[in-house]
Amino acid sequence: MKRRDFSRACGAALAGATVLPAFAQQRFDAGKDYLPLEKPAPIETPSGKIEVVEFFWYNCPHCNAFEPALEAWIKRAPKDVVIRRVPVAFSSAYQGQQRLYYTLEAMGLVDKIHGKVFQAIHGERKRLEQPEVIAEWISSQGVDKTKFMEQFNSFTVASKVTRAGQLTAAYKVEGVPAMGVAGRFYTDGTLTRNMERSLQVVDYLVGEVRKGR
Repeated sequence: MKRRDFSRACGAALAGATVLPAFAQQRFDAGKDYLPLEKPAPIETPSGKIEVVEFFWYNCPHCNAFEPALEAWIKRAPKDVVIRRVPVAFSSAYQGQQRLYYTLEAMGLVDKIHGKVFQAIHGERKRLEQPEVIAEWISSQGVDKTKFMEQFNSFTVASKVTRAGQLTAAYKVEGVPAMGVAGRFYTDGTLTRNMERSLQVVDYLVGEVRKGR
């Protein structure tokens, strides 16, 4: 979803989309299938690891459609690859959703709740944008609302939201879902024509980084 569409309410999830990561390596072209960054973006992974970032927005139907394929790709990712999810908010109106994700992360609830957020928004048509609405919904998922809101309003979560904005700018993200590799490369469905090819491009770029290129 492009930045100019971010403030609009998303329509129905991408109809009939089946996005499966490819296993075969092939060659892709800089400037066409991916963009090398002019200035390296910050990374958080230690030496010897390759960081892959997924930029997403909970309200985006394309991100919702992409999530199963990304989960499958994460499960088969090599041990030297570290995946980071980064929630994007091109509008301040959606910073609550950024806080939602980072609160789930801080509480160790991403595996349990992250997918349910997409389902609530796109399957049940819930508007999880305002903090009070998010708090009520999270309580319905069996999460202690008081503890959740303590994290939600914490300095740690606020700092992560700030860094998410900085990383989004560093990768020059214009739409979601999008992928960043090793602080050096960027790709998305606009460049690759679909997110299936984006995952193929990520596989290729991880291989290039591993070879020291």
